[in-house]
Amino acid sequence: MSEDSGPEITAEPPNSPFHTTGTDHVTLVGSNEEDTIEFYRDVLGMPLVLRQPNLDDPNSTHLFFDSGDGRIVTFFVTDERQSDASPLRHQVGSVHHLSFSIDPERFADVKAALEEHGHGYNEFDRGVFHSLYTRDHNGLTIELATDKYAIPDERRGEVLAAVQRIRVADGAEYAEAEHLEAALDELGIDSDPADLPDAPTGAGVE
Repeated sequence: MSEDSGPEITAEPPNSPFHTTGTDHVTLVGSNEEDTIEFYRDVLGMPLVLRQPNLDDPNSTHLFFDSGDGRIVTFFVTDERQSDASPLRHQVGSVHHLSFSIDPERFADVKAALEEHGHGYNEFDRGVFHSLYTRDHNGLTIELATDKYAIPDERRGEVLAAVQRIRVADGAEYAEAEHLEAALDELGIDSDPADLPDAPTGAGVE
């Protein structure tokens, strides 16, 4: 599909029956409680804010973690399920990865903490952001992403839509930092670049 024949890219709300107001939570089927808490609370630093029986299956436990901005990630777990860190096989409808924000000033600390807890990672410069990729105790890919420039949450969609338009006009295959810088300038958003290390682009990496 060419750029010209693709779907419209815009931050304007579509003409649909209603509009969502944000992400409330994402729920995944986890393994056991101990391993889930060890990774998401003790490694990633997410507070465990609610623990109760699963309302649909009282034989399993429902764990709620605050991802850092009030958005919640939850897991259904049971003590009978063993963790398996083997990479997951993807199919239509499956979760490819979860991405969580990290502070650019703590980027080196995050890498050190992953290494200390025995979690390997890959680091990539994704053009408009910078990411680490690791896996949780069940093989789910976890992206830890940091913005190259501070973008107000309420304007993120607007900025990315502008990046898309500028990228297409530039004839570039992927969004680059220069397209982000041009979008921020066009939209009048002042932001200093984060001090991040050089890394490969990772383009085409699964």
